Amino acid sequence: MLELAIGIILAGCGIGAGLALIAGIGPGIGEGNAAAKACEAIGRQPESKSDVTSTMILGCAIAETTGLYGLVVGILLIFVAPNMFVNILLNAIK
Repeated sequence: MLELAIGIILAGCGIGAGLALIAGIGPGIGEGNAAAKACEAIGRQPESKSDVTSTMILGCAIAETTGLYGLVVGILLIFVAPNMFVNILLNAIK
């Protein structure tokens, strides 16, 4: 019975980590769209290149934080959470 509970904990952490890492898709799509629109804007008004570029880089940096948060959560679920949850389970049984 204990082995089954530990297996469920490990499976839940693995599935949660996989779902958390899906958060990396959004920033990739958003940054690609931002770069495409920046190229269009620079093509229409080449004199505004520096303003468009700096705004695009700031927006991409902010969008990338979403992916980084997902990566941190995924790493925590893989390396930290299973041990913590197993310890809680073992303490509850005692």
